[in-house]
Amino acid sequence: MKKGIQFLLMVVAFALVFNINNNAYALFGKDKTEAEKQEEGKQEKADIRKMVNETLSRLYKLQPGAKSAISKSAGYAVFNNFGTKILVVGGGTGKGILFDKKNNKEVFMRMIEAQAGLGMGIKKFSVIFVFDKQSHVDSFVNSGWEFGGQATAAAKMGEEGGAFAGAMSVSPGVWMYQLADDGLAVELTGKGTKYYKDDNLN
Repeated sequence: MKKGIQFLLMVVAFALVFNINNNAYALFGKDKTEAEKQEEGKQEKADIRKMVNETLSRLYKLQPGAKSAISKSAGYAVFNNFGTKILVVGGGTGKGILFDKKNNKEVFMRMIEAQAGLGMGIKKFSVIFVFDKQSHVDSFVNSGWEFGGQATAAAKMGEEGGAFAGAMSVSPGVWMYQLADDGLAVELTGKGTKYYKDDNLN
């Protein structure tokens, strides 16, 4: 019974977080013109690119080997998340870019998470994925990515001193760095998180 209630709360939080940004303007403002939408899209892309550059700079400072890992990869993706948790319901949204190095292409993406657990607070973190193979890049773009409950158990720290030191192996050939406000996170908190292509910005 308790698990059923938690699951229901997670679904509600997921839906609220997903729709709040899309519906806020429609509720409190006038309809946008096509020119306004295009200008807003350009500004949003610029803001995301700035976030990506700042996140990578932080990562390289905290874990210098990450620069080599990314340079040798088939592709990588950078996301920034901002979420809240009130009592037993938590959720958050994020934005980012996947870089397809083979095709010299950037793909704007979004992330959404819903977690259940006792607590109250605000959390902000960044996530960087590194893909060994082009097939992993293509799969991430075309099918998205979703972490289930097994994600934490599957995470393993990269070898100390290696290119992937400080990274977590979340799948064969897919590595993940996670940055908290105070530095490099050592524990994966990706449960209940979904990554998908942003059709409005691509």
